[in-house]
Amino acid sequence: MSSPINIRNITIIAHVDHGKTTLVDALLKQSNTFSERDDPGELIMDSNPLEREKGITILAKNASITYRGIKINIIDTPGHADFSGEVERVMNMADGCILLVDSVDGTMPQTRYVLQQALKYGLIPIVVINKMDRSERRETEVLAEIDDLFLDLATDDNQLDYPVLYASAKAGYAVLDPNDEPEGILPLLEKILEKVPSPTGSASDPLQILVTNLDYSDYEGQICIGKISRGKVSPKKRITLIPGNGSTSDHTLENVYVYQGMGRIKAKEALVGEIVALTGLSGVSIGDTLCDQDCPESLPPIDVEEPTVKMTFGVNTSPLMGTEGMHSTSRELFRRLTLELRTNVGLRLEETENPDQFNVSGRGELHLSILAETMRREGYEFQVSQAKPVLKKVDGKEHEPFENLFIETSSDHFGIISEAMSQRMGVLVDVVNDGTGTIRMNFEIPTRGLIGFRSFFQNATHGDGVINSTFSHYQQMKGDIRRSTQGFLVASEPGESVTYGLINAQERGKTIIDSGIKVYEGMIVGINSRSSDLVVNVCKEKKLTNVRSSTSDISTQLVRPLEFSLEEALDLISEDELIEITPENLRLRKRVLDGGARQREEKKSRKSSGR
Repeated sequence: MSSPINIRNITIIAHVDHGKTTLVDALLKQSNTFSERDDPGELIMDSNPLEREKGITILAKNASITYRGIKINIIDTPGHADFSGEVERVMNMADGCILLVDSVDGTMPQTRYVLQQALKYGLIPIVVINKMDRSERRETEVLAEIDDLFLDLATDDNQLDYPVLYASAKAGYAVLDPNDEPEGILPLLEKILEKVPSPTGSASDPLQILVTNLDYSDYEGQICIGKISRGKVSPKKRITLIPGNGSTSDHTLENVYVYQGMGRIKAKEALVGEIVALTGLSGVSIGDTLCDQDCPESLPPIDVEEPTVKMTFGVNTSPLMGTEGMHSTSRELFRRLTLELRTNVGLRLEETENPDQFNVSGRGELHLSILAETMRREGYEFQVSQAKPVLKKVDGKEHEPFENLFIETSSDHFGIISEAMSQRMGVLVDVVNDGTGTIRMNFEIPTRGLIGFRSFFQNATHGDGVINSTFSHYQQMKGDIRRSTQGFLVASEPGESVTYGLINAQERGKTIIDSGIKVYEGMIVGINSRSSDLVVNVCKEKKLTNVRSSTSDISTQLVRPLEFSLEEALDLISEDELIEITPENLRLRKRVLDGGARQREEKKSRKSSGR
């Protein structure tokens, strides 16, 4: 059991790819958290398979190290704006923060956001300029950017007094002066003990814990995680649960765990300031308060910004429904989405008039696509619509979300990016050309203008670029966005795709399926070279002749099909398309599968619009 004076609670915040998780690796390894026989590998905190695949932190996580007899609880947070809800919900657990900034990129959109959140919660900052091992580092300019950011965001003068260290998380060192000889990460640990205060509160006061995270064990059930704001807690203690609606219920705790290294250990008692994991509770949600029965006082709820993008999750209605997933009913889908709400604080769920469809709102396309991909890997089968902005009515007028968009790419792409932004109602706010061939652009753009832009950007820059956005504000809607509509190749009949049929389709565009694939009418099998859809028969066999019946002579003509991730597929589809998601496949399809019905709808739409 630790006393509050021997605890430091710190969170690591940064823009995406600035090195947070790598820094945690260095702290864990150099604090002797692992034995000599252990081989923890790299990116230790990114244990989620999707995190490792995409190279980003999605979920906030806890770990602890011990240095000079003092326990340091470390909270690793996501850097991507779509997962800002994860940042917001854990800020109350920390007393200090490490602001990590890339020595080349400098301050970025998410840097501003996470620092603003940290200062709002009164966290004591320590600035670390990272990636000092890179030859193109510009630490002097970056420090000036950081100073400007603090001057802009600080709410009192004390927040302007912050130490600065220079580090390479990859090489495992931090120094107080960029000219110092690097010897390890210890200078950062010393600075944490010096600058970050011990938790406040008294162990003799009535218990209060704000639930900031949830976990689940097959053996112990629901696990509630949070920092003890006051009092102390022990196994078998009787407590009161106060949910967000204000109603109360009494419970008996089973076990109390504290963090040690990358894991949790049982504790006989935990005091104020400690981050604990509690078992024996059920029906708990993030933002609930746990307290003494004799003093049922709730803590302020977690303040999370509202979502800006929504998608429809619905039961799969394709002819292949129920053939590839373990969970495909509306009841199973709704239960899984409801369960997600308990831990994903940036998410909102709304039932629709159709009992088989549900509107799911989040922070961005990536936020929602990660949810869809997670459900897919859990055996769920469903379909999703195109992402749309979440609109608000202000004084009877429709307002839409706007975002600050940051783009970094080769200066050769300035023209095509600027033109695309103009078509999407993006306004250039700032542009910096560093003279090395790299250009940085800041735009203000409506969220609907960003839908589908990421795939365009990757293609236009040939993957040579970085794009990030953060929510800015709501503004009255202004006009239509000119979008370059993508035409598709649509299957005309069901069957199995064959080489001959695909070669014929490739004369019209690029296919997205291979031969030997199950196909149904209305399924999208390729991308048309024009803006309109074309109906093709990819199941059409070559008629046999007495010359050569083998298809081996034409197989070499078949171009390899295009492949898409779920995020890329979401960028491709428009309002009249859906994505069929199963554990085995991603299929693009028309919302209306029957060709005759689609034609009637298109005629009706043209007539109503006067075209």
